[in-house]
Formats: sequence, C-alpha cells, structure tokens
Amino acid sequence: MLSKIRLNLLGVLCTLFLFTEAQAQSSASTYSALGIGEFNYSGLTHNQGMGGLGISFGTGWNPNVVNPALATRNTIFNFQAALNYKRINAQTEVETSEVDGGGLSYIAMSFPFKSGKFGGGLGLNQITSVNYRLVLQSEVRGAEEIAATNFIQGDGGISEAYVNFGVLVAKNLSLGMTGSYLFGSTIRRNQLTLTNENGNVVGGRSEYYERLTVSDVGFKFGAHYFFPISENGNLHLGAIYQSLGDVNGTAFAKLGAFGQADDPDTDGDLIANDDPGSVYIPNRFGFGVSYEKANKYVIGLEGQYQDFNQYRSFLGEETLLKEAIKIGLGFQIVPDYLSIDNALKRTTYRFGIEYQQTPYSLNQTNINDLGINFGASFPVNQLSLVNFAMKVGRRGSLENGLIREDYINFTLGFSLNDNSWFYKRPFD
Repeated sequence: MLSKIRLNLLGVLCTLFLFTEAQAQSSASTYSALGIGEFNYSGLTHNQGMGGLGISFGTGWNPNVVNPALATRNTIFNFQAALNYKRINAQTEVETSEVDGGGLSYIAMSFPFKSGKFGGGLGLNQITSVNYRLVLQSEVRGAEEIAATNFIQGDGGISEAYVNFGVLVAKNLSLGMTGSYLFGSTIRRNQLTLTNENGNVVGGRSEYYERLTVSDVGFKFGAHYFFPISENGNLHLGAIYQSLGDVNGTAFAKLGAFGQADDPDTDGDLIANDDPGSVYIPNRFGFGVSYEKANKYVIGLEGQYQDFNQYRSFLGEETLLKEAIKIGLGFQIVPDYLSIDNALKRTTYRFGIEYQQTPYSLNQTNINDLGINFGASFPVNQLSLVNFAMKVGRRGSLENGLIREDYINFTLGFSLNDNSWFYKRPFD
C-alpha cells in the first residue's frame, strides 16, 4: 500500500537525491533500502580476508559459521569477536557524498568435543543489516511552484543466535547443521514536507512509519569432503544449504503527522498495528573447492546462489529484487608456522576477490558489487590471534541514473584460544 511509495521514490532518487550523514550501524549502503536489507555472505574476519572463502575450507584455529560441517576441523577451544567499519563515497552524475557506519560484527565460539570427529559452536551473528539516510527533492505535478522534500531513512536488520555442530560420518566426510534463533527489527521512515517558491511550508508535514519485527528459527546444513592428492596436499569440497523460508514476525505501519506516526494512539491512517505475518526469504545454496598444502597455503573458489524473485515482504508491496549470485576466489599463506622468533613469519596472510550480483535491481539494471580483499591473523602469544580484514570495492554504476558506491570495509577482532578444555590430563 503506502509503503510502495518508498520503493517508487527510491527508483528515481538516483537523479534527484542528497545524502545525509549515516549513524553507526554495520551497514551504510543506500541499497539496503530494498527488500529486507543487505545480506552477510562473507562469514567471519578470516573468511572475509580471502573473498568469503569458508564453504570448502576451515582451520582448527577459527570457528566456521559458513559451513557447519567444518566444525570437525576445530582442534582447540576458540572465542572470537570483531568490530567492523564501512566508509562509502556515494555519487550520482550530479551529487557526491561520504557516508559511513560501523558496530559489533559478531561473537563466535567453537568447541572441539572430540577433535577431528565431533565439534560444535555457538554465537551471535548478523544476517541482514539496514542503514540509509536519503533526502529526495522533486516538483509536485500540476503545481510547479510547490516543491516536495522526502527525508527517507532506515535502521536495523535481522540477527541470529546460533548453535552448530559437525560430525565425521565416514572417512574424510563430515556433515553439519546450524540451528538459529532469528530476531531483530527494521524501522523505516518517510517524512514529507511541501514548500512554496519562498521556502515556506505548505500544509501539514506528514510521515510514513514502518516497523517490522521478526522472531523465528532457521536452519543451515553443510557437507565437507577431502582427499589427499599429493604429499601434504589435500583437495577439499564443500556445500551448504540454508533454509529460512517464512520468517514470522509482526508489522506496524502508519501514516500520520510529522513525528507522530510511530504512536498508534495519535491521529492518522493506521495500516498495521503489530499484525502477525511473515516475510519469505528464499533458500541459499553454496558450493566450493579448495586446495590445501598443509601448514603452508590454501587456494579456493566458491559460489553462492539465492533467488530473490521468490522474496515476499511483510506488507505485500512490490519488490525490485532478482537472483543473488556471489563468487569468491581466496588465498592464504603462512610463511613459516614453526618460526618461534619471528612472529611475522607465523602470521597468516590472506587475499581474495569477491564478486556479487546483488538482488537489487533499479531502472532495469542489476546492481553488481566487485571487491578486493586483504587480511591477516597476527599471533599475540602461543595460541591467540589478532584478526584483520579489509575490502575495497565498488557497487552499482552511474549508468541509467543509478548510484555508484566506492567503499572500504574494515573488520578488526581477536581470537582467544585454549587447547586444555577438551583434553584429558594425566594424573600421578
């Protein structure tokens, strides 16, 4: 209904908009205004540093939230957390603005209950994020002396509290599952002001307010197999399937006076009053292959697919979403993991290239994203690490009146490791 106005405005904002400063969030993309927000496909810091690689390969030193089957690779207890920061130079053919955002990225733990055979983990992670601030200025049809200013903003997203486990079911073959509790809210506002040629306000200022809150469960399944192909060399194959489907929640939406639309007891047009419903998030598939030279280097290629043609919103408004495709090529190397005196030689260095055909489509144009990734894990003692990842990329283009975003994304975190939790101690 009235929320369709938001999508129609976004379709033309690329030629008529002004950016305003974004508040601190884990996403700061204009395109997060579409659908349920911007999805996280790239995993934790160590995955992000190598193009999101994590379906086909995992290490014993880091949790793996991309493929739960790789929980069998964990050899020590690990606690990991990270913060992220993203800065975007966004522009059209006539406008340029700097926007940014950041916050807590994730918390993850891994438990090697029986190293190499059965492992698990739990944590908090972000599935989608929404954060945008836009000002759209246009003329009113049939009244050229009247100008309309729309201030459009959105915040929030969907997070998950998850538990996963992986088990070795046959030689070199592991299967795993993640169970997630999905929660979070997304708040969107569209504030409209009409002014005459002298800049005076005409009529009353109005506001459309929409709050979507989700509370449900989701599942992810994974498989991993490897086989030796040379001395200390292994070929790894991995696959994932994530099933979210109809995510239940409630919706509140109202058209009212400026600053009052979020209050159900004030005057206005109440469209939904915490009405129950669901948003349909399509299933996600992923496949990967990587080659590992044990304790030396890894190179891999992975892909993920999610058909957002099947996406259905809470309020049933028209969406401009297409198939989402992600391809990542990643590489990591450890110069000398046995070098006791030189920490830089024991550091793990990562590189990657990440391409995404995002689900967003405007003006009959798909929004693509291409980035180059860098990362490292620096040892701070015998077991623990400082993890760093950086991505430099470009999303969208200036063609067809669209927005191009040149961005840089930083993630910084740490890993606290302990190899004494799940090992029997000898007693005299």
